[in-house]
Amino acid sequence: MTAEPYVLGELRRLRARVPQLTGALAASVDGLVLAQDTGEVEPEGVAALTAAALGVAVRLSDATGRGGFRELLVRGEHGYVATYAAGGAAVLTLLAEPRVNVGRLHLEGRRSGARIAELVDGALERPDLTP
Repeated sequence: MTAEPYVLGELRRLRARVPQLTGALAASVDGLVLAQDTGEVEPEGVAALTAAALGVAVRLSDATGRGGFRELLVRGEHGYVATYAAGGAAVLTLLAEPRVNVGRLHLEGRRSGARIAELVDGALERPDLTP
């Protein structure tokens, strides 16, 4: 079973719930795009950079005794990039306008990360099923 159409559906529902999102991407932890709704942003580059940032975040979390990776937030002049754990095999990266409610971003990002984890982990456990 491929999880892509289901993950893409989750990304689109997430963007509908948080209108200030300008993009959403689910990727494997090694930087391969699983599903994307990123508009003008190049998804393969974002997935690769997410994997690189994830590697640093995991090492930093481990080195400081903070436990396993959960999320990473970057604030730039023109908005936010937020990455959330989505199980052991995937991550969710969100692009948001500067006016986004960060609490809402985290709430919805965490929920969608958990849902994507279910979808991706389920697809890995049952590769012989079709959607």
